[in-house]
Amino acid sequence: MLWPLCIWASLLLITITAWVYKWSNPKCRGKLPPGSMGLPLLGETYQFFKPNTTSDISQFIKERVKKYGPIFKTNLVGRPVIVSTDSDLSNFVFQQEGLCFQSWYPDTFTEIFGKQNVGSLHGFMYKYLKHMVLNLFGHESLKKMLPEIEKSACKKLELWSKQDSVELKDSTASMIFDLTSKKLISHDPEKSSENLRENFVAFIRGLISFPFNIPGTAYHKCLKGRERAMKMLRNMLQERREKPREKPRENPSDFFDYVIEELKKEGTILTEEIALDLMFVLLFASFETTSLALTLAIKFLSDDPLVLKRLTEEHEAILRNREDADSGLTWKEYKSMTYTFQFINETARLANIVPAIFRKALRDIQYKNYTIPAGWAVMVCPPAVHLNPDKYEDPLVFNPSRWEGSESTNASKNFLAFGGGMRFCVGTDFTKVQMAVFLHSLVTKYRWEEISGGNIIRTPGLQFPNGYHVRLKRKEI
Repeated sequence: MLWPLCIWASLLLITITAWVYKWSNPKCRGKLPPGSMGLPLLGETYQFFKPNTTSDISQFIKERVKKYGPIFKTNLVGRPVIVSTDSDLSNFVFQQEGLCFQSWYPDTFTEIFGKQNVGSLHGFMYKYLKHMVLNLFGHESLKKMLPEIEKSACKKLELWSKQDSVELKDSTASMIFDLTSKKLISHDPEKSSENLRENFVAFIRGLISFPFNIPGTAYHKCLKGRERAMKMLRNMLQERREKPREKPRENPSDFFDYVIEELKKEGTILTEEIALDLMFVLLFASFETTSLALTLAIKFLSDDPLVLKRLTEEHEAILRNREDADSGLTWKEYKSMTYTFQFINETARLANIVPAIFRKALRDIQYKNYTIPAGWAVMVCPPAVHLNPDKYEDPLVFNPSRWEGSESTNASKNFLAFGGGMRFCVGTDFTKVQMAVFLHSLVTKYRWEEISGGNIIRTPGLQFPNGYHVRLKRKEI
Protein backbone atom coordinates (compact mmCIF):
# COMPACT_ATOMS: atom_id res chain seq x y z
CA MET A 1 0.00 0.00 0.00
CA LEU A 2 2.92 2.35 0.62
CA TRP A 3 4.43 1.86 -2.84
CA PRO A 4 1.84 3.94 -4.76
CA LEU A 5 2.16 6.71 -2.16
CA CYS A 6 5.96 6.69 -2.47
CA ILE A 7 5.71 6.81 -6.26
CA TRP A 8 3.35 9.79 -6.17
CA ALA A 9 5.55 11.58 -3.63
CA SER A 10 8.60 10.95 -5.82
CA LEU A 11 6.81 12.26 -8.92
CA LEU A 12 5.67 15.34 -7.02
CA LEU A 13 9.21 15.97 -5.78
CA ILE A 14 10.61 15.57 -9.30
CA THR A 15 7.96 17.93 -10.71
CA ILE A 16 8.64 20.60 -8.07
CA THR A 17 12.40 20.25 -8.52
CA ALA A 18 12.06 20.60 -12.31
CA TRP A 19 9.81 23.66 -11.88
CA VAL A 20 12.25 25.32 -9.45
CA TYR A 21 15.16 24.56 -11.80
CA LYS A 22 13.25 26.01 -14.76
CA TRP A 23 12.43 29.13 -12.72
CA SER A 24 16.05 29.58 -11.66
CA ASN A 25 17.43 28.91 -15.14
CA PRO A 26 15.16 30.62 -17.70
CA LYS A 27 15.59 29.73 -21.36
CA CYS A 28 17.62 32.08 -23.52
CA ARG A 29 19.00 31.93 -27.09
CA GLY A 30 22.35 33.17 -25.89
CA LYS A 31 24.05 34.04 -22.61
CA LEU A 32 22.01 35.74 -19.89
CA PRO A 33 23.71 38.17 -17.50
CA PRO A 34 24.57 36.63 -14.11
CA GLY A 35 22.15 36.97 -11.21
CA SER A 36 19.43 35.20 -9.26
CA MET A 37 15.75 34.77 -10.08
CA GLY A 38 14.92 34.45 -6.38
CA LEU A 39 12.05 32.34 -5.05
CA PRO A 40 9.47 30.88 -7.44
CA LEU A 41 6.59 33.34 -8.08
CA LEU A 42 7.97 35.98 -5.67
CA GLY A 43 11.41 36.38 -7.21
CA GLU A 44 13.40 39.03 -5.31
CA THR A 45 10.45 41.37 -4.90
CA TYR A 46 10.64 41.56 -1.10
CA GLN A 47 14.34 42.50 -1.12
CA PHE A 48 13.70 45.11 -3.83
CA PHE A 49 10.97 46.86 -1.83
CA LYS A 50 12.99 47.13 1.40
CA PRO A 51 13.45 50.84 2.29
CA ASN A 52 16.90 52.38 2.20
CA THR A 53 17.69 54.87 4.98
CA THR A 54 21.07 55.94 3.57
CA SER A 55 22.01 58.49 0.92
CA ASP A 56 23.78 55.81 -1.06
CA ILE A 57 22.56 53.27 -3.61
CA SER A 58 20.08 50.78 -2.18
CA GLN A 59 21.48 47.58 -0.68
CA PHE A 60 19.50 45.55 -3.21
CA ILE A 61 21.45 47.12 -6.08
CA LYS A 62 24.77 47.50 -4.28
CA GLU A 63 24.99 43.85 -3.16
CA ARG A 64 24.17 42.51 -6.61
CA VAL A 65 26.51 44.84 -8.47
CA LYS A 66 29.31 43.72 -6.17
CA LYS A 67 28.44 40.06 -6.71
CA TYR A 68 27.44 40.00 -10.40
CA GLY A 69 28.70 43.24 -11.99
CA PRO A 70 26.88 46.30 -13.46
CA ILE A 71 24.37 44.22 -15.47
CA PHE A 72 22.46 41.40 -13.78
CA LYS A 73 19.22 39.45 -13.97
CA THR A 74 16.51 39.16 -11.33
CA ASN A 75 12.77 38.62 -11.01
CA LEU A 76 10.39 41.27 -9.65
CA VAL A 77 6.66 40.69 -9.05
CA GLY A 78 6.84 37.54 -11.18
CA ARG A 79 8.57 39.23 -14.13
CA PRO A 80 12.10 38.46 -15.39
CA VAL A 81 14.16 41.65 -15.36
CA ILE A 82 17.60 42.73 -16.55
CA VAL A 83 18.91 45.46 -14.23
CA SER A 84 21.29 48.01 -15.76
CA THR A 85 23.61 50.13 -13.63
CA ASP A 86 25.81 50.53 -16.71
CA SER A 87 25.54 54.03 -18.22
CA ASP A 88 26.29 52.81 -21.76
CA LEU A 89 23.59 50.13 -21.70
CA SER A 90 21.10 52.55 -20.09
CA ASN A 91 21.80 55.13 -22.79
CA PHE A 92 21.43 52.44 -25.49
CA VAL A 93 18.05 51.41 -24.05
CA PHE A 94 16.78 55.02 -24.12
CA GLN A 95 18.08 55.72 -27.63
CA GLN A 96 16.53 52.54 -29.05
CA GLU A 97 13.00 53.41 -27.87
CA GLY A 98 10.48 52.06 -30.39
CA LEU A 99 13.12 49.99 -32.20
CA CYS A 100 14.52 47.51 -29.71
CA PHE A 101 12.70 48.59 -26.54
CA GLN A 102 9.45 50.17 -25.48
CA SER A 103 8.19 51.73 -22.27
CA TRP A 104 6.90 49.13 -19.84
CA TYR A 105 5.92 49.02 -16.18
CA PRO A 106 4.65 46.20 -13.93
CA ASP A 107 0.92 45.45 -13.89
CA THR A 108 0.70 46.96 -10.40
CA PHE A 109 1.91 50.27 -11.87
CA THR A 110 -0.79 50.32 -14.54
CA GLU A 111 -3.40 49.48 -11.92
CA ILE A 112 -2.27 52.53 -9.94
CA PHE A 113 -1.76 55.03 -12.76
CA GLY A 114 -4.35 53.74 -15.19
CA LYS A 115 -4.19 51.34 -18.12
CA GLN A 116 -4.15 54.30 -20.53
CA ASN A 117 -1.46 56.27 -18.69
CA VAL A 118 1.14 58.01 -20.84
CA GLY A 119 3.92 55.67 -19.63
CA SER A 120 2.08 52.67 -21.12
CA LEU A 121 1.32 54.24 -24.53
CA HIS A 122 3.62 54.01 -27.52
CA GLY A 123 4.31 55.36 -30.97
CA PHE A 124 2.05 57.99 -32.45
CA MET A 125 -0.29 58.13 -29.43
CA TYR A 126 2.61 58.93 -27.09
CA LYS A 127 3.94 61.65 -29.42
CA TYR A 128 0.42 63.09 -29.73
CA LEU A 129 0.01 63.34 -25.94
CA LYS A 130 3.52 64.73 -25.54
CA HIS A 131 2.66 67.50 -28.02
CA MET A 132 -0.50 68.31 -26.04
CA VAL A 133 1.47 68.64 -22.81
CA LEU A 134 4.15 70.81 -24.44
CA ASN A 135 1.42 73.19 -25.62
CA LEU A 136 0.72 73.79 -21.95
CA PHE A 137 4.21 73.59 -20.42
CA GLY A 138 6.50 74.57 -23.32
CA HIS A 139 8.80 77.60 -23.20
CA GLU A 140 6.27 80.11 -24.51
CA SER A 141 3.65 79.03 -21.98
CA LEU A 142 6.20 79.08 -19.14
CA LYS A 143 7.19 82.65 -20.03
CA LYS A 144 3.56 83.67 -19.54
CA MET A 145 3.30 81.65 -16.33
CA LEU A 146 6.41 83.16 -14.73
CA PRO A 147 4.61 86.04 -12.91
CA GLU A 148 1.98 83.63 -11.60
CA ILE A 149 4.63 81.20 -10.32
CA GLU A 150 6.49 84.02 -8.57
CA LYS A 151 3.30 85.37 -7.04
CA SER A 152 2.40 81.92 -5.70
CA ALA A 153 5.87 81.44 -4.15
CA CYS A 154 5.87 84.91 -2.53
CA LYS A 155 2.38 84.43 -1.14
CA LYS A 156 3.20 81.07 0.45
CA LEU A 157 6.53 82.21 1.88
CA GLU A 158 4.87 85.24 3.46
CA LEU A 159 2.22 82.97 4.99
CA TRP A 160 4.81 80.50 6.31
CA SER A 161 6.90 83.29 7.86
CA LYS A 162 3.99 84.06 10.18
CA GLN A 163 3.84 80.50 11.50
CA ASP A 164 5.93 79.02 14.31
CA SER A 165 7.31 76.38 11.96
CA VAL A 166 6.60 74.79 8.58
CA GLU A 167 6.83 71.14 7.52
CA LEU A 168 8.45 71.75 4.14
CA LYS A 169 7.52 68.64 2.17
CA ASP A 170 3.79 68.97 2.77
CA SER A 171 3.80 72.76 2.47
CA THR A 172 5.68 72.90 -0.83
CA ALA A 173 3.52 70.05 -2.18
CA SER A 174 0.39 72.05 -1.34
CA MET A 175 1.79 75.17 -3.04
CA ILE A 176 2.76 73.33 -6.23
CA PHE A 177 -0.45 71.28 -6.37
CA ASP A 178 -2.60 74.43 -6.13
CA LEU A 179 -0.64 76.08 -8.95
CA THR A 180 -0.59 73.01 -11.21
CA SER A 181 -4.24 72.09 -10.67
CA LYS A 182 -5.22 75.65 -11.50
CA LYS A 183 -3.27 75.52 -14.76
CA LEU A 184 -4.51 72.05 -15.70
CA ILE A 185 -8.14 72.13 -14.60
CA SER A 186 -8.76 75.61 -13.09
CA HIS A 187 -9.24 73.99 -9.70
CA ASP A 188 -9.54 76.42 -6.80
CA PRO A 189 -9.29 74.58 -3.45
CA GLU A 190 -10.80 77.56 -1.61
CA LYS A 191 -13.96 77.43 -3.75
CA SER A 192 -14.26 73.66 -4.15
CA SER A 193 -16.42 71.64 -1.78
CA GLU A 194 -14.12 68.62 -2.24
CA ASN A 195 -10.41 68.37 -1.47
CA LEU A 196 -8.74 66.97 -4.58
CA ARG A 197 -5.23 66.99 -3.11
CA GLU A 198 -6.39 64.96 -0.08
CA ASN A 199 -7.17 62.08 -2.42
CA PHE A 200 -3.70 62.33 -3.98
CA VAL A 201 -2.13 62.25 -0.50
CA ALA A 202 -3.99 59.00 0.26
CA PHE A 203 -2.84 57.69 -3.10
CA ILE A 204 0.84 58.55 -2.46
CA ARG A 205 0.95 56.96 1.00
CA GLY A 206 0.34 53.55 -0.51
CA LEU A 207 2.15 54.08 -3.79
CA ILE A 208 5.31 52.22 -2.86
CA SER A 209 3.92 49.21 -1.05
CA PHE A 210 3.69 45.49 -1.59
CA PRO A 211 0.84 44.96 -4.11
CA PHE A 212 -1.77 43.24 -1.94
CA ASN A 213 -5.19 44.64 -2.82
CA ILE A 214 -6.81 43.69 0.49
CA PRO A 215 -8.88 46.15 2.57
CA GLY A 216 -6.70 47.77 5.19
CA THR A 217 -3.43 47.46 3.24
CA ALA A 218 -1.52 50.52 1.99
CA TYR A 219 -1.90 49.32 -1.61
CA HIS A 220 -5.69 49.08 -1.25
CA LYS A 221 -5.81 52.61 0.20
CA CYS A 222 -3.69 53.79 -2.72
CA LEU A 223 -6.16 52.37 -5.27
CA LYS A 224 -9.08 53.91 -3.37
CA GLY A 225 -7.33 57.29 -3.34
CA ARG A 226 -6.90 57.08 -7.11
CA GLU A 227 -10.52 56.02 -7.55
CA ARG A 228 -11.78 59.07 -5.62
CA ALA A 229 -9.42 61.46 -7.42
CA MET A 230 -10.44 60.08 -10.83
CA LYS A 231 -14.12 60.46 -9.93
CA MET A 232 -13.54 64.14 -9.10
CA LEU A 233 -11.61 64.72 -12.33
CA ARG A 234 -14.29 62.95 -14.37
CA ASN A 235 -17.03 65.08 -12.78
CA MET A 236 -15.05 68.27 -13.42
CA LEU A 237 -14.54 67.35 -17.08
CA GLN A 238 -18.22 66.51 -17.50
CA GLU A 239 -19.22 69.81 -15.92
CA ARG A 240 -16.91 71.72 -18.26
CA ARG A 241 -18.30 69.89 -21.29
CA GLU A 242 -21.84 70.79 -20.24
CA LYS A 243 -20.86 74.42 -19.58
CA PRO A 244 -18.06 75.19 -22.07
CA ARG A 245 -16.10 78.43 -21.89
CA GLU A 246 -16.25 81.05 -24.62
CA LYS A 247 -13.69 80.80 -27.44
CA PRO A 248 -11.41 78.17 -25.86
CA ARG A 249 -9.95 77.33 -29.29
CA GLU A 250 -8.31 80.76 -29.66
CA ASN A 251 -7.36 81.15 -26.01
CA PRO A 252 -7.47 77.91 -24.03
CA SER A 253 -7.21 78.75 -20.36
CA ASP A 254 -6.33 75.27 -19.07
CA PHE A 255 -5.77 71.67 -20.09
CA PHE A 256 -9.48 70.87 -19.94
CA ASP A 257 -10.02 73.35 -22.79
CA TYR A 258 -7.41 71.56 -24.93
CA VAL A 259 -8.98 68.19 -24.14
CA ILE A 260 -12.54 69.26 -24.91
CA GLU A 261 -11.52 70.78 -28.24
CA GLU A 262 -9.63 67.60 -29.15
CA LEU A 263 -12.57 65.37 -28.18
CA LYS A 264 -14.83 67.41 -30.47
CA LYS A 265 -12.66 66.78 -33.53
CA GLU A 266 -13.91 64.22 -36.04
CA GLY A 267 -11.78 61.08 -36.04
CA THR A 268 -9.84 62.08 -32.94
CA ILE A 269 -7.67 59.41 -31.37
CA LEU A 270 -8.09 60.95 -27.93
CA THR A 271 -10.57 59.35 -25.55
CA GLU A 272 -11.93 60.66 -22.28
CA GLU A 273 -10.21 57.83 -20.38
CA ILE A 274 -6.79 58.60 -21.89
CA ALA A 275 -7.26 62.30 -21.12
CA LEU A 276 -8.23 61.64 -17.50
CA ASP A 277 -5.32 59.23 -16.94
CA LEU A 278 -2.99 61.88 -18.39
CA MET A 279 -4.37 64.57 -16.06
CA PHE A 280 -3.97 62.27 -13.09
CA VAL A 281 -0.31 61.52 -13.92
CA LEU A 282 0.48 65.19 -14.62
CA LEU A 283 -1.00 66.31 -11.30
CA PHE A 284 0.86 63.62 -9.40
CA ALA A 285 4.21 64.05 -11.14
CA SER A 286 4.27 67.84 -11.01
CA PHE A 287 3.62 68.38 -7.32
CA GLU A 288 5.04 65.24 -5.72
CA THR A 289 8.40 65.13 -7.48
CA THR A 290 9.00 68.91 -7.37
CA SER A 291 8.11 69.21 -3.70
CA LEU A 292 10.52 66.37 -2.87
CA ALA A 293 13.28 68.11 -4.82
CA LEU A 294 12.58 71.50 -3.21
CA THR A 295 12.60 70.05 0.30
CA LEU A 296 15.92 68.34 -0.30
CA ALA A 297 17.29 71.52 -1.92
CA ILE A 298 16.56 73.55 1.22
CA LYS A 299 18.06 70.78 3.35
CA PHE A 300 21.25 70.96 1.26
CA LEU A 301 21.34 74.76 1.62
CA SER A 302 20.93 74.48 5.39
CA ASP A 303 23.84 72.05 5.55
CA ASP A 304 26.21 74.08 3.35
CA PRO A 305 26.58 77.83 4.17
CA LEU A 306 29.05 78.39 1.30
CA VAL A 307 26.58 77.08 -1.29
CA LEU A 308 23.82 79.21 0.29
CA LYS A 309 26.08 82.27 0.16
CA ARG A 310 26.91 81.81 -3.52
CA LEU A 311 23.28 81.13 -4.47
CA THR A 312 22.11 84.21 -2.54
CA GLU A 313 24.75 86.39 -4.21
CA GLU A 314 23.52 85.35 -7.66
CA HIS A 315 19.93 86.26 -6.85
CA GLU A 316 20.75 89.48 -5.05
CA ALA A 317 22.76 90.54 -8.13
CA ILE A 318 19.60 90.09 -10.20
CA LEU A 319 17.77 92.52 -7.90
CA ARG A 320 20.60 95.07 -7.99
CA ASN A 321 20.73 95.09 -11.78
CA ARG A 322 17.05 95.92 -12.19
CA GLU A 323 15.97 99.37 -13.31
CA ASP A 324 12.75 98.96 -11.33
CA ALA A 325 13.45 97.27 -7.99
CA ASP A 326 9.77 96.39 -7.54
CA SER A 327 9.34 94.63 -10.88
CA GLY A 328 8.92 90.88 -11.03
CA LEU A 329 11.22 88.25 -12.48
CA THR A 330 11.69 88.32 -16.24
CA TRP A 331 12.47 85.41 -18.51
CA LYS A 332 15.88 86.94 -19.24
CA GLU A 333 16.65 87.05 -15.51
CA TYR A 334 15.51 83.47 -15.13
CA LYS A 335 17.79 82.30 -17.95
CA SER A 336 20.72 84.14 -16.34
CA MET A 337 20.63 81.97 -13.18
CA THR A 338 23.76 79.98 -14.04
CA TYR A 339 24.66 78.80 -10.55
CA THR A 340 21.00 78.12 -9.73
CA PHE A 341 20.77 75.64 -12.61
CA GLN A 342 23.96 73.96 -11.41
CA PHE A 343 22.42 73.78 -7.94
CA ILE A 344 19.19 72.26 -9.32
CA ASN A 345 21.12 69.65 -11.33
CA GLU A 346 23.15 68.65 -8.29
CA THR A 347 19.98 68.40 -6.20
CA ALA A 348 18.38 66.20 -8.86
CA ARG A 349 21.51 64.02 -9.06
CA LEU A 350 21.54 63.31 -5.34
CA ALA A 351 17.78 63.21 -4.87
CA ASN A 352 17.27 60.33 -7.33
CA ILE A 353 13.54 60.85 -7.07
CA VAL A 354 12.86 58.29 -9.80
CA PRO A 355 15.45 55.58 -9.12
CA ALA A 356 14.01 52.98 -11.52
CA ILE A 357 12.94 53.37 -15.15
CA PHE A 358 11.49 50.36 -16.95
CA ARG A 359 11.55 49.26 -20.58
CA LYS A 360 10.70 45.98 -22.36
CA ALA A 361 12.79 44.26 -25.02
CA LEU A 362 10.86 43.92 -28.30
CA ARG A 363 13.25 41.27 -29.63
CA ASP A 364 16.37 39.42 -28.54
CA ILE A 365 19.06 42.06 -28.00
CA GLN A 366 22.78 41.34 -28.01
CA TYR A 367 24.75 43.66 -25.75
CA LYS A 368 28.44 43.00 -25.22
CA ASN A 369 28.59 39.30 -24.24
CA TYR A 370 24.99 39.09 -23.03
CA THR A 371 21.57 38.47 -24.52
CA ILE A 372 18.48 40.35 -23.36
CA PRO A 373 15.59 38.03 -24.36
CA ALA A 374 12.51 39.37 -26.13
CA GLY A 375 9.73 40.16 -23.66
CA TRP A 376 12.06 40.64 -20.70
CA ALA A 377 11.91 43.89 -18.76
CA VAL A 378 14.96 46.13 -18.43
CA MET A 379 15.28 48.29 -15.34
CA VAL A 380 17.56 51.30 -15.76
CA CYS A 381 18.91 52.42 -12.38
CA PRO A 382 19.83 56.17 -12.40
CA PRO A 383 21.18 56.25 -8.79
CA ALA A 384 23.84 53.70 -9.68
CA VAL A 385 25.06 56.08 -12.40
CA HIS A 386 24.66 59.29 -10.36
CA LEU A 387 26.53 57.85 -7.36
CA ASN A 388 29.26 56.09 -9.31
CA PRO A 389 32.72 57.39 -8.24
CA ASP A 390 34.00 56.65 -11.77
CA LYS A 391 31.49 59.17 -13.14
CA TYR A 392 31.38 61.73 -10.32
CA GLU A 393 34.22 62.57 -7.95
CA ASP A 394 33.10 62.16 -4.31
CA PRO A 395 29.59 61.23 -5.51
CA LEU A 396 27.90 61.53 -2.10
CA VAL A 397 29.19 65.10 -1.62
CA PHE A 398 26.78 67.91 -2.56
CA ASN A 399 28.80 70.09 -4.93
CA PRO A 400 26.93 72.25 -7.49
CA SER A 401 30.24 73.55 -8.84
CA ARG A 402 30.89 70.13 -10.42
CA TRP A 403 28.46 71.26 -13.15
CA GLU A 404 30.50 74.34 -14.18
CA GLY A 405 31.14 74.24 -17.91
CA SER A 406 29.13 71.04 -18.24
CA GLU A 407 26.82 70.54 -21.20
CA SER A 408 24.75 68.03 -19.18
CA THR A 409 22.05 70.53 -18.26
CA ASN A 410 19.19 68.14 -18.94
CA ALA A 411 20.20 64.64 -19.96
CA SER A 412 23.25 62.61 -20.91
CA LYS A 413 24.30 59.02 -20.41
CA ASN A 414 25.72 60.02 -17.00
CA PHE A 415 22.77 62.20 -15.92
CA LEU A 416 19.39 60.48 -15.96
CA ALA A 417 17.42 62.51 -13.40
CA PHE A 418 14.84 63.45 -16.07
CA GLY A 419 14.96 60.23 -18.07
CA GLY A 420 16.37 60.08 -21.57
CA GLY A 421 15.67 59.49 -25.24
CA MET A 422 12.28 60.30 -26.73
CA ARG A 423 10.65 59.87 -23.30
CA PHE A 424 12.73 62.60 -21.70
CA CYS A 425 10.45 64.17 -19.07
CA VAL A 426 8.26 66.83 -20.72
CA GLY A 427 7.81 68.59 -17.38
CA THR A 428 11.54 69.21 -16.82
CA ASP A 429 11.45 72.90 -17.72
CA PHE A 430 8.30 73.45 -15.65
CA THR A 431 10.02 71.84 -12.65
CA LYS A 432 13.15 73.95 -13.08
CA VAL A 433 11.16 77.18 -13.38
CA GLN A 434 9.23 76.41 -10.20
CA MET A 435 12.37 75.53 -8.26
CA ALA A 436 14.39 78.52 -9.50
CA VAL A 437 11.61 81.03 -8.83
CA PHE A 438 10.94 79.62 -5.35
CA LEU A 439 14.65 79.70 -4.48
CA HIS A 440 14.90 83.28 -5.78
CA SER A 441 12.07 84.44 -3.52
CA LEU A 442 13.40 82.43 -0.58
CA VAL A 443 17.07 83.48 -0.50
CA THR A 444 16.47 87.15 -1.32
CA LYS A 445 13.72 87.76 1.24
CA TYR A 446 14.02 85.18 4.04
CA ARG A 447 16.30 83.45 6.49
CA TRP A 448 15.41 80.11 8.03
CA GLU A 449 16.53 77.72 10.71
CA GLU A 450 15.96 74.01 11.09
CA ILE A 451 13.55 72.95 13.81
CA SER A 452 13.86 69.24 13.05
CA GLY A 453 16.05 67.64 10.44
CA GLY A 454 13.65 64.92 9.32
CA ASN A 455 14.54 61.49 7.96
CA ILE A 456 15.31 60.54 4.39
CA ILE A 457 13.69 57.23 3.49
CA ARG A 458 14.40 55.90 0.02
CA THR A 459 12.16 53.30 -1.57
CA PRO A 460 12.26 51.80 -5.08
CA GLY A 461 9.95 54.55 -6.29
CA LEU A 462 10.34 57.72 -4.25
CA GLN A 463 12.31 59.44 -1.57
CA PHE A 464 10.48 60.73 1.50
CA PRO A 465 11.99 63.56 3.57
CA ASN A 466 9.83 63.01 6.65
CA GLY A 467 9.21 65.71 9.23
CA TYR A 468 11.62 68.39 7.96
CA HIS A 469 10.49 71.51 9.85
CA VAL A 470 11.95 75.00 9.47
CA ARG A 471 11.17 78.44 10.90
CA LEU A 472 11.15 81.26 8.35
CA LYS A 473 11.96 84.87 9.19
CA ARG A 474 11.81 87.76 6.75
CA LYS A 475 15.10 89.57 6.17
CA GLU A 476 15.39 93.13 7.38
CA ILE A 477 15.97 95.49 4.49
